[in-house]
Amino acid sequence: MKFKGYMLGILSAISFGLIPIFILPLKQAHFSMDITLFYRFLFSAMMVGGYLLYSKERFRINKKETLILAVLGVCYALSSEFLFIGYDFLTPGIASTVLFIYPVIVALIMFFFYKEKLTSLSVGSLVFAFAGVIVLCLKEKGLEINFAGLGVVMLSSLFYALYMVIVNKSDMKVSGFKLSFYSMLFTSGFFMIKAFTEGESFVIPSLSVFFNFIVFAFLTTVISGLCLVYAIKYIGSTPTAILGALEPVVAVMVSVLMFHERFTVNLLIGIILILLGVILNVIADNKKSKHHEILENA
Repeated sequence: MKFKGYMLGILSAISFGLIPIFILPLKQAHFSMDITLFYRFLFSAMMVGGYLLYSKERFRINKKETLILAVLGVCYALSSEFLFIGYDFLTPGIASTVLFIYPVIVALIMFFFYKEKLTSLSVGSLVFAFAGVIVLCLKEKGLEINFAGLGVVMLSSLFYALYMVIVNKSDMKVSGFKLSFYSMLFTSGFFMIKAFTEGESFVIPSLSVFFNFIVFAFLTTVISGLCLVYAIKYIGSTPTAILGALEPVVAVMVSVLMFHERFTVNLLIGIILILLGVILNVIADNKKSKHHEILENA
């Protein structure tokens, strides 16, 4: 079961890291991002909904859960929106790497708003993560920061961190699959309203674009989400979160091999520093959880 869990964790990270393969050609073709993201999350919700029907799980949720899940959908939608806007300013490799500092932002939110203590490991993770971001901004002539791109992707990371915090603190009694289904459904609703107000057409222009949406939804959203749930079940959240560090690595490899992004020394060092920061943060979080368990059982 352990081996199976590690394989599922790796598969989840790889599938999420494949997003640039689907998004960049659509952006280059000037296809509507709102329509793309609407269909991505709608088809994903339909697939997860199909699994809920198969497993005979009830779809019913109360008013409080509806409100929380709607907020989660908006957070996920804004995270996706800002990431894809960020692709216009930064290379996909750098954007995906900066996005991955969301666990560090979670630690900061928990410190400032929930008064959770920052351990020396947590502080070390912050230093590594932000040092990695600075290194990614270094060019041949020195520090050349694309503040617009960096700010936009940091917003994407912030909204993903808020999604994680709300899931953690809302204390909802719903399964991971039901949570995924409704957050995807509300996310697709966000992009549907946005596209409708901007007068965009919902017509899928060809069968090939339709299949592109289906594969995009299945590979980068459904597979990633389902593998993540089962990986946590088999090996726990800490090893799964550490395996998630493969996400930006895969995104960088895709960008270099398929979209001819330059693989610079700065990119390599930046990735390593951010991954070290995230792994330290996960280890610190795990130690904190074990300490709380010991106190509760004492």
